[in-house]
Amino acid sequence: MNEHDDLHALAFAAARGEHRLSEEEALALLESADILQLGAAASAMRDRLHPEREVTFIVDRNVNYTNVCVSGCRFCAFYRDSSDDDAYVLSPDALYEKVEETLALEGTAILLQGGLHPDLGIQWYEDMLRALKERYPIHVHGFGPPEMVHIARISGISTREVLQRLRDAGLDSLPGGGAEILVDSVRSHVSPKKATSDEWLNVMREAHELGMSTTATMMFGGTESVEDRVAHMRRVREVQDEAAEKGAVGFRAFIPWSFQPGNTELAEGEFTGAAASGWEYLRTLAVSRLLLDNVTNIQASWVTQGPKIGQVSLCFGANDMGSTMIEENVVASAGTRFMLARDELVRLIGNAGFTPVQRDTLYREVRRF
Repeated sequence: MNEHDDLHALAFAAARGEHRLSEEEALALLESADILQLGAAASAMRDRLHPEREVTFIVDRNVNYTNVCVSGCRFCAFYRDSSDDDAYVLSPDALYEKVEETLALEGTAILLQGGLHPDLGIQWYEDMLRALKERYPIHVHGFGPPEMVHIARISGISTREVLQRLRDAGLDSLPGGGAEILVDSVRSHVSPKKATSDEWLNVMREAHELGMSTTATMMFGGTESVEDRVAHMRRVREVQDEAAEKGAVGFRAFIPWSFQPGNTELAEGEFTGAAASGWEYLRTLAVSRLLLDNVTNIQASWVTQGPKIGQVSLCFGANDMGSTMIEENVVASAGTRFMLARDELVRLIGNAGFTPVQRDTLYREVRRF
């Protein structure tokens, strides 16, 4: 038996749930497995976890309430200093208009994220959430772990108290933003002022303990190694194991997406290559499906890879196509703009041989097509 046969057997043992991959085994698959066999194994695992042959998506809007951020991440083209002419904090009326447009398009949620603003404390966020929820029946999926750490620091309270107070004010769930790569040697280089990997993971642990649903992301294809990518996935799996032991939902989905170098400081420095290719993205996606055996949903990133690779992702382990993205600003700032209407997502899913199902943030069915 040669190496490819060994890796083929390993991938399918993981797909059948007969073997839990180690970090070393996942790395071997990522580096050396035949890509078509890897996709077939990831698809087999997806089919075992989702035998109904459905692919879900959500109609929601990414609302960036501010672009002012003190983090200065070298991969980000969106952030501004507070003194910049185009710096902003959304007014309540502007926020309400975006929510009303989302509801008019049959959206069920907003993804509410911003920069690490130096002047906005916990009371500002509480007031915004309460006023928003008093007006509209919409799910607020907002404020990733770096925002929670930042709010805690400038407010002089713990991240657990931030989570509790924002939950009580109307925050429904936490997105997995700001994870990048959960290896501090990478984070200290690309986002040195942002939450550490331990801080990111601990916020998620606290959210799970408080009964809040979350997601996890991974931004890859920058300066990290393939070993770093696998280490990131392994850490997510460990926190998910802890959540399961406590009877918590934990991470509802894992969303790997590729770094977009356009207009970023990182691209002007040591990053001289092209963005991660479709093949590299698909390999990473498939390995994430096989390694993260305790995360129910794997989301395709058509926002960074385009609709065709998003569709192919459904043959590499993904069971969710994410959002229609009524609005998206951060990736667009790096020069990548892919937008899809609901009808187009439905067509892509159907043409791939799956039943399209619109879901809400908590993966409950809204409508099937």
